[in-house]
Amino acid sequence: MKHRHRVEGPEKHIVVFIFSIVLTAIAFAAVAAGGINTAFTIILLLVMAVLQVFVQMGYWMHLKDKGHLMPILFMIGGFFVASTCIVMALFWVWW
Repeated sequence: MKHRHRVEGPEKHIVVFIFSIVLTAIAFAAVAAGGINTAFTIILLLVMAVLQVFVQMGYWMHLKDKGHLMPILFMIGGFFVASTCIVMALFWVWW
């Protein structure tokens, strides 16, 4: 039984790299512009950060490929542990 390894060319990596640069430029421009509403800037930065995370994990860490279920599960578990720690720390400080 032969296993075929799918080889990706550099085209996707170049497109994803340019997309990452565009996301970074948008976030930088939103902060550098200065006259934009602060709440809108924060929301825009959070959206750009989430998009960057998915781009980085999906393409540069190759989590979009088959056979990467365990790293994905560990990252999801880490997200829940970190979220729980943050929420508990906030409740501890506020109450």
